[in-house]
Amino acid sequence: MKSKTINIITLGCSKNLVDSERLMRQLEAAGYIVIFDSNEPSDVVVINTCGFILDAKEESIGMIMDYVAEKSEGAIEKLYVMGCLSARYRDDLSSEIPEVDRFFGKFDFDDIIQELGVQKRKDLLFDRKLTTPSHFAYLKIAEGCDRTCAFCAIPQFTGKHKSVTIDDLVTEARILAQKGVKELLLISQELTYYGIDIYKSRKLTELIRELSKIDGIEWIRLHYAYPAGFPLDLLDEIAQNPKVCNYLDIPLQHISTSVLKSMRRNITEEETRTLVREIRERVPGIALRTTFMVGHPGETEEKYQKLIDFIKEEKFDRLGVFPYSHEDDTPGYKNEDIIPREVKEERAEELMNIQQAISEEIAAKKVGSIQKVLIDRLEGNYFVGRTQFDSPEVDGEVLIEDANLEIGAFYDVTITSSDMFDLYGIVQ
Repeated sequence: MKSKTINIITLGCSKNLVDSERLMRQLEAAGYIVIFDSNEPSDVVVINTCGFILDAKEESIGMIMDYVAEKSEGAIEKLYVMGCLSARYRDDLSSEIPEVDRFFGKFDFDDIIQELGVQKRKDLLFDRKLTTPSHFAYLKIAEGCDRTCAFCAIPQFTGKHKSVTIDDLVTEARILAQKGVKELLLISQELTYYGIDIYKSRKLTELIRELSKIDGIEWIRLHYAYPAGFPLDLLDEIAQNPKVCNYLDIPLQHISTSVLKSMRRNITEEETRTLVREIRERVPGIALRTTFMVGHPGETEEKYQKLIDFIKEEKFDRLGVFPYSHEDDTPGYKNEDIIPREVKEERAEELMNIQQAISEEIAAKKVGSIQKVLIDRLEGNYFVGRTQFDSPEVDGEVLIEDANLEIGAFYDVTITSSDMFDLYGIVQ
C-alpha cells in the first residue's frame, strides 16, 4: 500500500514547534511521508494552532479555513486541528467548522496518533524530527504556568506549571546532540520556575549544569524568564559556565508600577530597575532581550511616556512590543479596554522605531571586534550566522561574504560593518 503523505502546519511559538517535531517522529516511524509547513500535495493535514492573542487566533482560523477549502475541492482527504486554539475553543470550533475531521487539545498526543492509526513507539518518546537546522534545537523544559498575569489566557488551557525531570531532559538532549545539535535553546512558559513542582525548589541552574556535561553541546540559550522572584544564582551560572550564552530573554512587559500591578506581574518599577542593574553587573556584556505590552488598561499617556524613557535609558539589546489584546478568559477581562486599537498600534510602532535606533547603535559598537559565530545557512552570496548574543529568527545575524564555510560550524569572525540589525564580517 502506498504511504500517505501528512503535512504538519505549525503556528505560534517554539513550544508548539517541539510538539510538532515529536508528532512527526512518531508518524514517520509508522510509515507516513511527513512534510512540514509545505505547499506540496498531501493526503492529510494537521494544523498545530496558536490561541494566545487576537492576531494569532485570526492567523490560525485563516489557516484552518484555507485547508477547509482544499478539502472541499478534494485536494486532501483528512484535516485535523490541534494546539492552543483548539484547546481553548474546541467546542465552538467543532460546531462552527464541521469540515474539520477532529479537533484535539494541546496535550492530546496519544489521541492524535491513535486517530492517525499509529501505535505509539515508547522508544521514540524523547526523539524528534527536527525542523530547525540540525545544529540547533529547542528544549522544552516545562509546560503550563502558575502565574496569573491579567492579560494572559495561557494557564487556562495549559494548566499548572509542570516540569520535565532533569533525567528526561538530559536523555532528550543527548539524542539531540547525537543528531548534530550544538546549541540548545531552553524554553517554557516560565523558565525560572523550573523544578518547583517536582523538586520543591528552583532547579534551573542544576539542569543547566547537567546539560553542559553532554558532549557536542556548545551553547545553551535561555528564553522566557519571569522577572518577579528571579533566582539570582542563575546569573552566576551564566557568567561562569562557558557553555551558557551571555543572553537572557526576560519579558518585563512594562515599567510603571501601577500598570505592572494592573497586569498582576508581582513586581514594581524599583524592583525591575534593580533586577536589570543586577543582571548587567553580575554578567558583564550580557545581551538582554525583553518584551513590552502597550495599551494595557490603566496605561495613561504619562505612564506610556515613562516606558519610553525606560527603554531609552536601558538600551536593551533586543526588544519586542505587543499591543494589548482584550481576551475574554483572562483574569483582567473585567477591566474595561478603553484604549483604541489604533492608539495601541501607534504606541507599539513608536517603541519599535526607538528600538531600531538603539539596535543600530549597539551593532555599530561591535565593529572591529572578533565574535564567535555559528553558521546557520547560505543565502545568496552570504553565509549567515549568529553570535552568542542572538537567538534564531528573532534577533540579528552576521553575514559573511566570499567565504567557503561549513553550515553548523563555529568560526571566529572579525566584524567589519553593521546596519540597523545585522553585522557583516570576515573569517579570521
